[in-house]
Amino acid sequence: MKQFLKLCIFLLAPVIVFAQNPEEELIRKAKRIHEKVITIDTHNDINVENFTNEKNYTMNLDTQVNLPKMDEGGMDVSWLVVYTGQGELTEEGYKEAYANAMLKFIAIHKLVNELAPEKVRLATTSSEVRSLVDEGKKVVMIGVENGYSMGEDLEKLQQFYDLGARYMSLAHNGHSQLSDSNTGEEDNVWLHNGLSELGKKVIAEMNRLGMMIDVSHPSKEAIKQMFELSKAPLIASHSSARALGHHSRNLDDELLMLFKEHGGVVQTVAFSSYINTEKDSIFNAAKDELYNRKAKEMDFEILGRDSIRNLNEEQRNLYDDNFNSLVETSKPDLENLKKEVPPVDVKDFVDHIDYMVNLIGIDHVGISSDFDGGGGIEGWKDASESLNVTIELVKRGYTEEEIAKLWGENLLRVLDEVQAVARELQKSGK
Repeated sequence: MKQFLKLCIFLLAPVIVFAQNPEEELIRKAKRIHEKVITIDTHNDINVENFTNEKNYTMNLDTQVNLPKMDEGGMDVSWLVVYTGQGELTEEGYKEAYANAMLKFIAIHKLVNELAPEKVRLATTSSEVRSLVDEGKKVVMIGVENGYSMGEDLEKLQQFYDLGARYMSLAHNGHSQLSDSNTGEEDNVWLHNGLSELGKKVIAEMNRLGMMIDVSHPSKEAIKQMFELSKAPLIASHSSARALGHHSRNLDDELLMLFKEHGGVVQTVAFSSYINTEKDSIFNAAKDELYNRKAKEMDFEILGRDSIRNLNEEQRNLYDDNFNSLVETSKPDLENLKKEVPPVDVKDFVDHIDYMVNLIGIDHVGISSDFDGGGGIEGWKDASESLNVTIELVKRGYTEEEIAKLWGENLLRVLDEVQAVARELQKSGK
C-alpha cells in the first residue's frame, strides 16, 4: 500500500507544482513566444558619438539600445533613426539639416559594415529581415525623422533610399517645408494647412521609391491629406491612442480608423507622457523633489537645459559626473518612492495596445519605444527589458500569432505592400 501511495505522489507531484506556479508557467510561455517571433522596435534615436572605434554599440553603453542590450532582451530588429531637429526654412538651414542627416547615415553604415558586421546587418526588405534573423544576426533598419533634412530637393529622397531609409516623416516639432507639425495645436498657427505643394510631391515620390510614409509628427490635417494622396499604406512609427493619452503626438479615433481603412499600422510608443500624461507628471514632480533634496545634501545644484548647454566641455563632464552620482545615490529612495507614487509602466503601455486592437484590429497595431529619444517606461526602460512587454501581452490573453503580429509581422506586411506598390508604379512609369 505504501508503494502505491508513493507512486501516486510521484505521478501527481508535477501537476501540483504546475498548479502552484501559474506565474512561472506564464513567464516560460512568454519566453518561448518571445524567442520564436521576430521582435521589431520601429523607433530608436542615435548619437553619432556612439559609433566610433572607441565607443560603439558592440559595448554595453549607457544607451537604451545597443547590441548587448538587444541580446539580453531578445530584440531582433532596431530601426535606427536619422533624426534632424526643425530649423529655419532657408538654404542655410537645409544645408545644415542635410549635413546632420548624412552624419547619421554614415554612423549607421559604419556599425553594420565596419564595427560589427559579424553581429548586425542592415536590412531593407522583409525577406532580408527574416534571413538575417534566421542566421542569428541582429538587424538594423533605417528611418528618417523629419523630411526637413531633404530641403527642397526631391532627388535627396532617392539618396536617402539608396542609403537604406525605408520610412520618413515629413515633419517633427515645428512646421517643415513639407508639412505642418502636430505642435501647431499649441497656438493654432499653421504654415500650410496640412501639406505644402512640395510635401504632396514627396508623398508621390515616396510611393514610387517604396519608402513608408510615417505620420507620427505631422498635424492631423496633414495626416488626412497623406491618406488621401498615398497609393500605399501609411505607418505611425511611434504614436499611441489619444483617447487614453490626450497629447497632440497621439492619434485620435478618426485617424486610427484611417489606418484600418487603408491597411496601415500604428506602432504604439512607450513614451511615458504620451501614455498617461497625468500619471507621468505626478511621478516626475515627486522624483524632482527627491533629486532636489538629495542634491542639496550633496551641495550640488541641478541645472536647467539652457544652463547645461552653456557649460564648456570640462564643466559639462564634471556636471554629468556629479549628476550621475546623484542618480546612483538616489536609487534606493527612488524605488521606495515608486511604491507610493507609481510611474507609467508596461501595463499602461499595453492598455494602449488593447485599445487600438479593439478599435482597429490586431492587424494594424505594432510596438515601438522611442529609446534614446525620450522613450522608456517602468518595466521597459531599455532593450534588455523587452521580454516584459511579451509577458504582459500573454497575461492579457494574446496568442502567439497575435503577439507575432504586434512585435513585427504587421510592420513587415506594410513594408511589403509599400514596396509592391512601388514596383507597379515603376513598371507603369508613373
